[in-house]
Amino acid sequence: MKMKEQEEQKPNENRKKPTIPPYMKAVAGSLGGVMEACCLQPIDVIKTRLQLDTAGQYKGIIHCGVTIYRTEGVRALWKGLTPFATHLTLKYALRMGSNAVLQSAFKDSETGTISNHGRVFSGFGAGVLEALVVVTPFEVVKIRLQQQKGLSLESLKYKGPIHCARTIIREEGLLGLWSGAAPTVMRNGTNQAAMFTAKNSFDGLLWKKQEGDGKVLQPWQSMISGFLAGTAGPLCTGPFDVVKTRLMAQSRDKGELKYKGMVHAIRTIYAEEGLLALWKGLLPRLMRIPPGQAIMWGVADQVIGLYERTYIPPE
Repeated sequence: MKMKEQEEQKPNENRKKPTIPPYMKAVAGSLGGVMEACCLQPIDVIKTRLQLDTAGQYKGIIHCGVTIYRTEGVRALWKGLTPFATHLTLKYALRMGSNAVLQSAFKDSETGTISNHGRVFSGFGAGVLEALVVVTPFEVVKIRLQQQKGLSLESLKYKGPIHCARTIIREEGLLGLWSGAAPTVMRNGTNQAAMFTAKNSFDGLLWKKQEGDGKVLQPWQSMISGFLAGTAGPLCTGPFDVVKTRLMAQSRDKGELKYKGMVHAIRTIYAEEGLLALWKGLLPRLMRIPPGQAIMWGVADQVIGLYERTYIPPE
């Protein structure tokens, strides 16, 4: 009788692992996105200005930030915050939710586990979806606002996010909001494929944490894993990000476009500015994305952890 009770008490290693509902991951991601946007917007403004600087006006990150502050005021460092925060909130909700849905298709039906290949494909699919639905139109508006220089609202072409979107649609058509969609898809798909896989690997390697095990990481642990997971993407996708910015910044109302598309833009930048120009803005990206992922995961893991503590008992 005792032997039978002991066998019943042994954990079943092959039992199906509990899963976090996609909606809960979407909520966690959106809350993390708001916090990230508020903290890191100035770095994004500097990155955009550096990527658009073909005349060598800015000597580096610090010089760019100081120049913006002196000539346009401190508020200029938060230009485009409204579309940026909205876009991050929607992006992370869609990213986290769609990744959870896609992962369910790759999970083992009996154990609920997923291979690294499944994580990569799920992450790439989530990145492509977010790029087309949310990222591209919001970044077009954000970049058009960020590239404007000046203090007087009357002297600016775009008066705000809504006015900017309306102006683009009126002058360039609805598809103007999807300028640079191809490099954005490549950048986001590659980024998320690497990020989700790396985050899970670092959680397991550093903290012995697996999804659905009922354990909740401390915020600082989540931030370390998120920071490390966010470092690979900018190095791999630098050219896509530069090309995306250049394509989104050019307005069709000024006549013939300089860049005809993603491949043409890469060739033109390489021919006119050299190979390293394809990684312009890399340092501010490294200053923004890994810390941004640290902040986002620090918030998101706590929200997900609250759900796990409430509904999933520890193993």
